[in-house]
Amino acid sequence: MSREFWRRRSLRVRDDQRTKAAELTLRDSLYPICLVTILFFLWGFSYGLLDTLNKHFQTTLDLNKARSSGLQVAYFGAYPLASLGHAAWILRHFGYRAVFIWGLFLYGLGALLAIPAIMHHSFAGFCVCIFIIGNGLGSLETAANPYITVCGPPKFSEIRINLAQAFNGIGTVVAPVLGSYVFFVFDDETALRNVQWVYLAIACFVFLLAGVFYLSVIPEITDADMAYQAAETHADAADRPFRKQYRLFHAAFAQFCYTGAQVAIASYFINYANETRPDTDPALASKFLAGSQAGFAIGRFGGAALMHFVKPRIVFGVFMTMCIVFGAPAITQRGDAGMSMLYVVMLFESICFPTIVALGMRGLGRHTKRGSGWIVAGVFGGACVPPLMGAAADLHGTGFAMVVPVCFFLGSWTYVLAVNFVPSYRDTVDAFSTTDVGLREREDGVVEAHDGGAVSKGDMETGVADGNKPGVVNMEKA
Repeated sequence: MSREFWRRRSLRVRDDQRTKAAELTLRDSLYPICLVTILFFLWGFSYGLLDTLNKHFQTTLDLNKARSSGLQVAYFGAYPLASLGHAAWILRHFGYRAVFIWGLFLYGLGALLAIPAIMHHSFAGFCVCIFIIGNGLGSLETAANPYITVCGPPKFSEIRINLAQAFNGIGTVVAPVLGSYVFFVFDDETALRNVQWVYLAIACFVFLLAGVFYLSVIPEITDADMAYQAAETHADAADRPFRKQYRLFHAAFAQFCYTGAQVAIASYFINYANETRPDTDPALASKFLAGSQAGFAIGRFGGAALMHFVKPRIVFGVFMTMCIVFGAPAITQRGDAGMSMLYVVMLFESICFPTIVALGMRGLGRHTKRGSGWIVAGVFGGACVPPLMGAAADLHGTGFAMVVPVCFFLGSWTYVLAVNFVPSYRDTVDAFSTTDVGLREREDGVVEAHDGGAVSKGDMETGVADGNKPGVVNMEKA
């Protein structure tokens, strides 16, 4: 009994085997999706806390805007190291659950190390800790975004990831509200002490959650499962070598531009409100940021609902276009008008990140795990764009500096045009939106395979299938 208990919780997975994960129904995927969604809240909270600390450290440590963006550079600069390096290696050699545990461990370690850095008022030390946390969160995003996308019927993948990311939005609301009450209303020493307690609580929670992931039995989705899904949709997109997956690299570029713009706006929102709106102190501006993040979260719920009736690529196109339309006036407008423009921009930003992930992974098949790392690596834009905006803000003010994120929104818009109007992009995306894989099970408890064979659910659940069984994808041929 004990041996079976630990065998079922093994972290090693064979990617050349089909499992039942390729045909998970909505009911089968409910528990793992709920568990992984907790991770989305965690990095939303961490991201929102970072935006608040950006302004807090400007005040307490006497930093200019460009230097305070070191937090964003450390945080998002860690993402490529995780998504293309250590997390990608663990994902391909072990599986999703192993990456979840690894990411949570790094997150907790960084949070614990942040406490002595804060005690010694070391901004450089705190940036190192944020870099470790960024590696943890980059690992979690490398696994969680594709897992949510592929865990369940592929027809609803954009809806699933946007609903899960909505809890990320809730985390970004909670963090600024917390910051407005525990950072800005106390003297500097008390505020820094409160930051220490926040990071201690984070560390305790994530270590506990890592234990829950280890003890939980959740479906592992293999490369063979993804090759099966790609074949079933008849998208004809997965047979090319990885270097020729040009749609993937375009999605990664769009993610770089979009994430950079989003992070830059959120990072300097408090500065924008403080400078352009009369009688707005940092505490009040932090509450305004929380309000804009609430609109961000609402937008994700609303966008996910719209995708049930309108093709996700069309919803994505409208939302990204509105980011540009309303972002441009924020460059010249001031006071309530300018801040209102940013509120609307953050509402329409809501679905862009997760939808780029979902659309960019369409048709990757056996390249899904590797490809997801490239899209998540696009988050590195969050390390590049804020310093540019910070330098512009130091020279010309935060209002005029809004020209920087608007330019990067335009870069991301190239993917919007491609996915809606270029046939090779559009047809692959639409093929996955109409497939019925995972929507129903055969009454005899057997799931059909694309090569004409069949695999019993029992074999799929236990993972005993091998390359000689009918219905199992041989990855050398895939």
